[in-house]
Amino acid sequence: MCGRFALRLDRPRIRHALPNAADWEDEDLFVPRYNIAPRTYAPVIRRVQSDRDRDVLHSMKWGLVPHWSKVEDKSLNTTNARSENLVERGGFWAAVKGKNRCAVVCQGYYEWLTKGKDKLPHFIKPKDDQLMLMAGLYDHAIIDGKSLWTFSIVTTDACPSFGWLHDRQPVILFTEDALNKWLDPSTQSWTPELTQLVQPYNDKQYHLDCYQVPKEVGKVGNESPSFIEPVKERKDGIQAMFQRQIQGTSKRKRTESPPCHTPPPKQEQEQEQVSKKVKHADSSVTPSPSSPRKQTPKKSSPRKVAVVPDKGKITSFFRKT
Repeated sequence: MCGRFALRLDRPRIRHALPNAADWEDEDLFVPRYNIAPRTYAPVIRRVQSDRDRDVLHSMKWGLVPHWSKVEDKSLNTTNARSENLVERGGFWAAVKGKNRCAVVCQGYYEWLTKGKDKLPHFIKPKDDQLMLMAGLYDHAIIDGKSLWTFSIVTTDACPSFGWLHDRQPVILFTEDALNKWLDPSTQSWTPELTQLVQPYNDKQYHLDCYQVPKEVGKVGNESPSFIEPVKERKDGIQAMFQRQIQGTSKRKRTESPPCHTPPPKQEQEQEQVSKKVKHADSSVTPSPSSPRKQTPKKSSPRKVAVVPDKGKITSFFRKT
């Protein structure tokens, strides 16, 4: 299944990346987005049937409307076309699968991983950041006197390396030869070669990246460059927030308390020496065993200096630590 994809590149960059498609029909209908949803316009590559060597870009609406339709039926679920249904004879796709094949242009597509009641969106894209071409079907209808071009994305069983994410994935045209075979309308029918093309892709030939992205991409209309960035690497992500908190706490600790290897200030060293002298003098006084409560040790000014300030500083140091 493929229910969302991304193509945020500006039109000149798309043209530059696809030099074989010189013309772009209905170019103004396409708005670059990080979150392309069904019933919005996106560019596809199709081969002009009167000139088999000429490919054109064409902005079409996602969700195929059959050519015989008099109205745009929004209840019709044609976002995807299952490859198994294309291989079989007849069926809904029989009129278009032989000659109306196209390639949907994108930077990558989104898929949701179900974990209990939670659904976690993931973005799948080429590792080399090149454009991805997904196999599609298209049709042309006249609705209310206006021309309407629409498309569907062909899906197949997920390859073993992506089975953990979802049981379906788009058919990816990962070589120029695959693209040419898919776009070629000369046969006007479905062939064994086309059946081979819609098999799950071999990840040894075409390498993909897959990572979790923000949940906000699930809402139609939301737009953000963060939708195609890994959650772990986002500057506004949860991990980044915790990292900032850790760094802030570490900075406060360094400010409030000196490192373990830092020698004590000169004043503390002098007080420590005084404390040692007082303790030494205090150990020479032996209290009377018969009346320990009545006998009080001699008061001396050094003892006051040793007890109060020194204990206060040591206690506050460990509390901060």
